[in-house]
Amino acid sequence: MYGYLADGVVLFHVLYVAYVLVGQLLIIAAAPFKRFWARNPWFRFTHLAAIGIVAVEAVMGWRCPLSTWEEKLRLLDGQTFDSSATFLGRLLHNLLFIDGMPEVFFTVLYIAMMVLVVQGLVMYPPRWFRAIKRAPRGSDPMPA
Repeated sequence: MYGYLADGVVLFHVLYVAYVLVGQLLIIAAAPFKRFWARNPWFRFTHLAAIGIVAVEAVMGWRCPLSTWEEKLRLLDGQTFDSSATFLGRLLHNLLFIDGMPEVFFTVLYIAMMVLVVQGLVMYPPRWFRAIKRAPRGSDPMPA
């Protein structure tokens, strides 16, 4: 049971990374065509927050909680990443993690991605939230 929960955590981790990477690619592709959806403030600010969290974790030397949860769930199930993890778990884990790379490589990568996202915000800014215009109190909303 814990192994399947660990697979769910690593799946969420992959989707999180995909949101940052694919989201930025879509923003870059949509910018020249001035696509309306790519300027959505909810999309743009959650995208910035997603990479911001990762960059802060890397600079501060904090371990990603998703990685920690996955490892603890696998240990509770008696699994290791090499032998007894499910096929999907191994596939997704290997998609996320590159063995043998120094930690500074990933820190520089995360900071570079953060710079790219901020650069995209400056060059192709999101549209701002619009307030709904309402009629003043006591006025007739539908004039005759």
